[in-house]
Formats: sequence, C-alpha cells, structure tokens
Amino acid sequence: MARVLFAAVLSVTALFLSLSLLVAGSNMQGTLSAVRLGMDGFSPGTIGLVMAAHSVGFVTGAIYGVNIIRRVGHIRAFAAFAAIACASVLAHPLLVEPVLWFALRVVLGFVVAGLMTVGESWISDRATAQTRGTLLGIYTINFYLASAAGQFLVAVADPATFVPFTLVAILMVLSLVPLCLTSAQVPVLPAASSRLRFRELVAASPTGVSGALVGGVALGAFLAMGPVYALQAGLETAQVSVYMGSAVLCAILLQWPAGWASDIYGRRRVLVGLAAGGALAAALVALLGTFSVGVLFAGTGAFVAMAASLYPVSLANTNDHLHAEHAVGASAGMLRSYGIGTIIGPVAAALAMGQLGPGGLFAFVAVTLVLLALVIYYRVSFIPGVPLAEQGDYVAASPLSTPMIAELDPRQEEFAAYQEPAVANYDYADEVELEALRGTARNAADESPKPE
Repeated sequence: MARVLFAAVLSVTALFLSLSLLVAGSNMQGTLSAVRLGMDGFSPGTIGLVMAAHSVGFVTGAIYGVNIIRRVGHIRAFAAFAAIACASVLAHPLLVEPVLWFALRVVLGFVVAGLMTVGESWISDRATAQTRGTLLGIYTINFYLASAAGQFLVAVADPATFVPFTLVAILMVLSLVPLCLTSAQVPVLPAASSRLRFRELVAASPTGVSGALVGGVALGAFLAMGPVYALQAGLETAQVSVYMGSAVLCAILLQWPAGWASDIYGRRRVLVGLAAGGALAAALVALLGTFSVGVLFAGTGAFVAMAASLYPVSLANTNDHLHAEHAVGASAGMLRSYGIGTIIGPVAAALAMGQLGPGGLFAFVAVTLVLLALVIYYRVSFIPGVPLAEQGDYVAASPLSTPMIAELDPRQEEFAAYQEPAVANYDYADEVELEALRGTARNAADESPKPE
C-alpha cells in the first residue's frame, strides 16, 4: 500500500509544483494589489470593490472555464489562460486606476480558475480509490503552504514599483513549465455528476451551505482587506507580508482536529464552536489589535484557523445528508456558495472600515460569525441532526479551488465505482503531444540493441 501511495504522489509531483507556483503568484498578486491601492490613498470602499473583482472572475471561471478546456483541449487552454494571466498582472503597474484594476482582476480571476481547473483535472485523473484521500490531503497542505509563500514574497520589493508585479508574472509563467514537461498523458475530463440544483442543496443542508457562505465572507474579507488594515494599523510593508503569511499558515492548524471533533461531537456543534471562537478572536483583534502586535498576530491567527475550518466541516455536514452520487455536485455547489461569500466579504468589510476605521474589518467578521453561531445553535437545539453513527467520513479540503478537485474526495468512491468517465475531446495539439510520446517510445525500441 505504501508503495502504491508513493508512486501516486511521485506521478503528480510536477503537477503539484505547477499549482504551487500558480497559487503563490495569485496570492501574492492579491495582497500586493491591496497594499498598492492603500499606499496610493484610495478609500477602503474602493479597495474592497477592486479586491472583490477577483472573486467574481474566479467563480465565473470555475463554472465556465471547463467549457473552454473541453472545446480547445488542455494544452491550448492552459497556454491561453497563462498568457492572459501574465498580461493582466503586468498591466497593473502601468496605470493605477480602480476601474481598470477591477476589470483586470475579473479577467485574472477567471483565467486563474481555468488554470487551476486544468491542473486539478490532471491530478484527479491520476487518482485511484486507494490514493484519492491521500492526494486530497497533500493538495490541501500544498495549497495553504503556497498561499503563505505568496504572502511572504510581497516584502521582496517595493509595491510602489513594477518589480513585485513582474515577480508575480514570473511565477505564473513558471507554473507552465512543470505541467508542460510532465510525461503524463492528457487527462480525461470527468463525466458530469448527477445534477444537484442549488435550492436542493440548501434544502438538504441549510447548515452546511450557511457555513460555507459565512466562511467565504469572513476569509474573503480578511484576505482582501487584511493588508489595508495592517497598513492603517501602522505596520510597514515587510511587516504586512509577514502578518498575512503567518495568518494563512494558521489555516492548516485546525483542519484535521476540527474533523476529529466533528466525528465525535457532531458537525453542527463543532461549527457553533468554530464560529463562536472565530468571532471571539476577531473581536479581540478589533479592540486591541492596533495597540499590541502580539494580540494582532495571535488573535488573527486564531481567527483564520477557525474560519478556514468552517468550510470542510460544512462540506462534511452537507455530504452526511446526501447520497454518494451527489458528492461532486454538492462540492461544486458548496464551492460556489463559498465563492459568493468571498465576493460579499471584501465589499461589506470595506464599508465597515469606512464607518468604524481599521477595526471595522474584524468587527464585521465577528458579527457575521456570531450570527452564524446563533443560527446553527438554534438548529442544534430544535432540529434533529444526522446521528453520529450515520455520519460519513470527514475530509479536509481547501475552498479556494474548482469543482475538479471534488473528484479527489474519497466520499464519492461509491459513486465512482459505477460512474463511467467521459470520452476525452482531444484537440489537434493534444494529439500531437500524444503522438510525439508514442514516437519517442517507438524510436527507443528501434534503437535498442538486438540480440545476436
């Protein structure tokens, strides 16, 4: 078994590296944009709208980007998405204009979702029933480590210059290299899952959908407006980079402990605890964050750790109410719910900061998390949940992804046993690549020494 897992991980190492470079560049671009707009004196409301634009593009790209891949093939789609991403990033320092940056960030969000769809579909195609859960766990850790690395890189150069934007473009271009040099065969896009309407998802698990939405609001608000808060709190650019990077690293801390607790005490009780704890930490930062660096870092880390755990526990709660054949469809719906939250969060938090000052960011997320805790506590008190013995498996998952990664979820193993994959729609470029690989193999066989 260990040998099988090692072989599976080794086969997707290049793909993980490619996605790491992409995620690091994308996260660096987000914090860099917020810092630059804050340094140039734009209002929190304007910054919030510009930052939310990336989520608008990402949600749209996660839904429709797969259609482009099906139409033109993985290779050409990835190359086109990467070219557009680099052009969008390099256009930012040419003119610091909110309307232009809003449009650029919508485009960037769309193509980043497309790039992640290609990479994630490749990883999912390599997974088997025995390795699916392990690959998803590695993917989740890899995602948060790359996200934190992108935050730390903001301090490399002055955001007022073009240099850091160029570095983002370099990271995104380099993400092409591991994927394009992999010898793995072009993946087959998964078949469409059993359709699950969003209202059916809400009816099946209002608690799960609410948890995903509020998790998106809270984390989206922090990731977008956290750099602005840090600047207004008196931190230098290098300190802002460390602050955001250390906070993102904390997102990993409770992923598995929260799942363990939800298996023992129930999903909804754990969601109440996470929401209440996150609200308390955020309120502490809102009150004391500008007076104590220790409180600022520790309180923010605790808030992010709890807020980041809302999504995987909410997803587990939702899957407890559904048949295995709906696992992929439910994951797609939950990702969209989270994505909608990341659009609402930056705008609402920016308005709160405009009214209350820097602390308005954490005051807003604290109130939002308290409301979630109260709603779920009401359901725990008056509406029976799924018995512990009937709960499914908990799986740690990153919400900042595309529906393709749902193929790695081991909870859909039962469905995968009888779900046939879709026939690949290879384009000419894909056929050329495959034929080149076959030709290389034939030439190697022809040139091998023949027995006398």
